[in-house]
Amino acid sequence: MLKTLASALALALAATNPASAAADPWAPKPYVDLTHPSWTKDAVLYQINTRHFTPEGTFRAAEDHLPRLKKIGVDVLWLMPIHPIGKENRKGALGSPYSVQDYYAVNPEFGTLADLKHFVDAAHAQGFRVILDLVANHTAWDNQLAKQHPDWYEKDWKGDFHPTPWWDWSDVIDLDWRKPGVRKHVGEAMEYWVREVGIDGYRADVAGYVPLDFWETERTRLEAIRPVFMLAEWKSSELTRRAFDAVYSWDWHVMIKQIAKGQADATALYGYYAENESAWPKEAMRLTYIENHDSNAWEGTTAENFGPALPAFVALSFTGEGLSMIHNGQEVCNEKRLAFFEKDRIDWSKGNDCAMGSLLQNLISFRKANPVLANGQWGARMVKVENDKPQQLFSWVRQDGKNKVLGLFNLSAKPVTAKLADALPAGTYTEFGSGKVVTIGAQDTVELPAWGYRLLANGGR
Repeated sequence: MLKTLASALALALAATNPASAAADPWAPKPYVDLTHPSWTKDAVLYQINTRHFTPEGTFRAAEDHLPRLKKIGVDVLWLMPIHPIGKENRKGALGSPYSVQDYYAVNPEFGTLADLKHFVDAAHAQGFRVILDLVANHTAWDNQLAKQHPDWYEKDWKGDFHPTPWWDWSDVIDLDWRKPGVRKHVGEAMEYWVREVGIDGYRADVAGYVPLDFWETERTRLEAIRPVFMLAEWKSSELTRRAFDAVYSWDWHVMIKQIAKGQADATALYGYYAENESAWPKEAMRLTYIENHDSNAWEGTTAENFGPALPAFVALSFTGEGLSMIHNGQEVCNEKRLAFFEKDRIDWSKGNDCAMGSLLQNLISFRKANPVLANGQWGARMVKVENDKPQQLFSWVRQDGKNKVLGLFNLSAKPVTAKLADALPAGTYTEFGSGKVVTIGAQDTVELPAWGYRLLANGGR
């Protein structure tokens, strides 16, 4: 009897005492255990391949583009690897920037350490943040570490250095992350660039090939210097717990290509967005990219080409849930994938005739004017708007108490007339692009041309 009364009393106290209730083993616990820098709330990335970004291919020459990038509205400049490139087993004349010869040095092709500092300072002065591409999984064959610490590298069955297994990355050899010296060397290099040059974070190449505990340890060490932003080239949520602010949305990128080529319909995106809502922490940012150095939106006529579907998918990448980015040259319709191992040039000549630049600028403005479109924890969930043509019309709402955005996307090569199923999208809005005031009623019918889209907003800034 006394035990029963004691148990009842304990339950009563737990119900009235928040501290006691917090000890409930079944109470949900926060998954993400890091603080995202406040400046990532509306951040849009811009990737710079320094070698190709200007005819000179230098940091100093790249500075001339800063006012233009500021006008577009991007916030975070991602510099592809800035280190000296290995010569042994080099691919092509200039080699891959992902074949790192020295984690503590600057590639003389791009300029000097002073030139890099000048670029970072100039970018900061104009309100940008700058992140570096970090290649932790492997080094060049002639990285100084291979001679000084051969035991820091993985070996093949013959006992020799070897490239990353299964890939054709013959110009690099894999580090052995079981060795404390490897972790110390790479980790302190990361801290060096943040402390001495003012770098604001990193994009980590093949981040999943490096042990997660290293990334978590290093994030803590970097935060002791100052807040940083970390983007992982990887695909799973555990990296966002204590190490990375954002990861890639490879599945999304692959799926939109299939839809653009007519190999899938709009409903193919349902699985991605269902997983995004149900299996990922809301704080995690997922990079919904159209193109980067591995993929060009205009290239060729097959795998990489979006054709007339491109504007709709660009608009979706900037307004749906996800971290948005621009790859250098995307804003001027650069039509080719840039050479990776040779000097190449972005074709800037189409800038005045390419509508993509103005579209990107307007989308960024629209995004920042509507808080529900913010990144990660700051933005609103996408809620599916039911309609009677789901194979064509991809429709959704993002809203909170003050702001609402309705997205209507015809993700097909044929015009669509579709009836909205309920009152969720109902409201009076201002239309993106035209500025017209538009009223949508419950169960209204909407019409969109092939690959057409409409973005409607109310209550924004």
